[in-house]
Amino acid sequence: MADMTETFSDQIMGFTLPGRNARGRAVRLEGVLDEVLSAHDYPAPITHLLSEALVLGALMGGLLKGEHAQMTMQAQTNGGIVSLLVCDYRAGAVRGYCDFDTERLARLGANPSLSALFGEGYLAITFETEGQQRYQGIVPLEGDSLAEACEVYFSQSEQIPTLIRVASRAGAKGRAAAGLLVQHLPDGEEGRERLHVRMDHPDWEHVAIMAGSISHDELLDTGLSLEAIAWRLFHEEEEVRVQSGAGLTRGCRCSAEHYATIIARFPPEEQAAMRNEDGVVVVDCAFCSKLFELAL
Repeated sequence: MADMTETFSDQIMGFTLPGRNARGRAVRLEGVLDEVLSAHDYPAPITHLLSEALVLGALMGGLLKGEHAQMTMQAQTNGGIVSLLVCDYRAGAVRGYCDFDTERLARLGANPSLSALFGEGYLAITFETEGQQRYQGIVPLEGDSLAEACEVYFSQSEQIPTLIRVASRAGAKGRAAAGLLVQHLPDGEEGRERLHVRMDHPDWEHVAIMAGSISHDELLDTGLSLEAIAWRLFHEEEEVRVQSGAGLTRGCRCSAEHYATIIARFPPEEQAAMRNEDGVVVVDCAFCSKLFELAL
């Protein structure tokens, strides 16, 4: 194994298993999670849901290369209690927001299922590369978690066998969320095995079993480094290569200049309709709850 640094929280850690043709990402969110969630007074079920989404955003976004590459994950429903869930990742900056029906949520109890929150919904995952190439996959919001839907995305849209585990907590020990993603890499674009064959590949079966043994407590143990987790899971491998990834920050990119540019694209009559009685356009950023007063 490579020399072990100490990655604990608010930073992505990458690793590869050369002997198994696999790669992975691990992350644990603490301070960044608090910053994102503190923008709104979310109830416990939404806090849990958005925490999972932010971890998934960091894990999947951490697969990208390039300062301007971006991953966006958006869940929408038709008449669901959660009408919109969105988070994105760019160069270590993460942000997220959830819109939901407060009254209907209150009737569900403390631990509503994914289907209870979303009803019939879908998850759209969009990757924009450094060269501004954009590709998107859409999968139904089925199963027990957002992580399961993301696994389906990788198998259907990218044909890459993927295992994802996510854990979160909120209580006396503070708020934290963490996750692990592992993938079986294709041998090459030409002549590679089909997905259903690689799903049964002995190397992938072994990696999936080992990675799947991770517990929620291990993921959330702030005294256990992410490198130590990788070593615990894969210590029998001939080689585990660890790479320190991007440090994570809250990534709301709102600014008065940004919103002024957007509003300037509207026709003059629509801009006039946006102004209040003082002639000011007030913009409320959903991600960070800041108000921007624009005298256009």
